[in-house]
Amino acid sequence: MFRFTHFNFNVLDLDRSLAFYREALGLVPVREKEAADGSFKLVYLGDGVSDFTLELTWLRDRSKPYDLGDEEFHLAFHTDDFDAAHEKHAAMGCICFENPGMGIYFIQDPDGYWIEILPLR
Repeated sequence: MFRFTHFNFNVLDLDRSLAFYREALGLVPVREKEAADGSFKLVYLGDGVSDFTLELTWLRDRSKPYDLGDEEFHLAFHTDDFDAAHEKHAAMGCICFENPGMGIYFIQDPDGYWIEILPLR
């Protein structure tokens, strides 16, 4: 038996990413791990409802953006108030793609990762 536990995004600026995920999705740190030599830090973000977490990995010596390939992967979140979420993300300027026909849109984090926003169905 296997169960989902977490997904990882590597980030260049951990503080900027933490602020984005808190503001855009309400995700907060639930646990952290830091290398004794300070070479990396892992911060696991949770939504306070599910056990699934988003692991943000920061590497001290990394200075160039990550190659996300063709960006054919994404996380997805559903929301109780789709219209309010859309308004908030529009105000933040982080909406990168909308598909009104499917009733969804995507936001983009500071490192270029796409996150799908769905209405609760």
